[in-house]
Amino acid sequence: MSTFHENLSVVRRPIENARGLANEHYTHQTLFREENTALLMNQWAGIGVGSDVPHSGDTIPLEFCGIPLFIIRDHTGVVRVFQNVCRHRGMILINQPGNIEGVIRCQYHSWCYATDGRLVSTPHVGGPGDNTHHAIDKSKLGLIEVPTYIWNDVVFVNISESALPFETHHHKLLERWSEFKGPVYHGGHDSRFQLQLEANWKLVVENYCESYHLPWIHPNLNTYSRLEDHYHIESPGKFSGQGTHVYRQIRDEDGSVFPDFPNLSEKWTTAGEYITFFPNVMVGVQRDHLFVILLNPVDVNCTREDIHLYYATDDTSETLRKKNTQQWRGVFLEDVSAVEGMQLGRSAPGFDGGRFSPAMDGPTHLFHDWVAQQLQTHHTSIDTP
Repeated sequence: MSTFHENLSVVRRPIENARGLANEHYTHQTLFREENTALLMNQWAGIGVGSDVPHSGDTIPLEFCGIPLFIIRDHTGVVRVFQNVCRHRGMILINQPGNIEGVIRCQYHSWCYATDGRLVSTPHVGGPGDNTHHAIDKSKLGLIEVPTYIWNDVVFVNISESALPFETHHHKLLERWSEFKGPVYHGGHDSRFQLQLEANWKLVVENYCESYHLPWIHPNLNTYSRLEDHYHIESPGKFSGQGTHVYRQIRDEDGSVFPDFPNLSEKWTTAGEYITFFPNVMVGVQRDHLFVILLNPVDVNCTREDIHLYYATDDTSETLRKKNTQQWRGVFLEDVSAVEGMQLGRSAPGFDGGRFSPAMDGPTHLFHDWVAQQLQTHHTSIDTP
């Protein structure tokens, strides 16, 4: 058995005698590319939100795992994701956010696509003045569409098309949070922000999964939502995180609060839950708003976080929204030094992946176990003829 597989087997031991993922999983470029395939492209990963394309024809380009993609709301209102490449000679189609009033036109040879991906025009493909050729079957040369699922505005994709249907794979979490199935309303420009961390994306998930660090990294938050008020949330192979029995609504100067999501059970009067949809979508739900953090692995030691906040109505107070965004931004900024500090620590050759507290690190160990499992499965599929 290779050292690689031996290391993964150690990660997958029971938490009492498991070790964390080895340093190479946070520092090695080759392994970073393998994990992009096994952990992100083969799974349902989050790449954006529908609110980025609010109107028919709106489109936004992005890169995920090194793959050029674009999100578009087609002329029937459906949010779609396509590989951002012309089927003719591989030219990038969408260079910047905008609105497609008619067709998507390749600037190279002017091949044109409908917003639903159909190839509709191939100028001069049969020679000057002849726009057809028997060898060019437009019905088979539409844009390459990526399987997509929208959950509360989050755009999930399965780039490899190898995952189970989203609702099958995540049925336990969808059931757990069925009271938050929408509609939800993005708070707008004052309810989105971006952070860039000099750290591997997995460390962001590991930190988010647990509340153990709360007293030292978030001392203000810990004054009312204390470490002892939290509980673990674990679903092997699917999601993990934490919850709190103490959620305190933010108030405006006049004492007003955000309206609650409708038809919530009594649990949510004081509870909040903070879970990662494996692999890269971190969500927090409370009675009056939810937030989404999308992780984009820019490089092995660089991660971009795109944060969005949502509410139960589309007419919330601008002052209160800004106050809420500022509060969460402050909390997430407090995590940056810890996450980047762990990344620096992964350059120490004597560090063996670390240990887990059986009482406090269950959700984080569960994420490590999931990573190891997916990598084992990926390597088995490669090794099998």
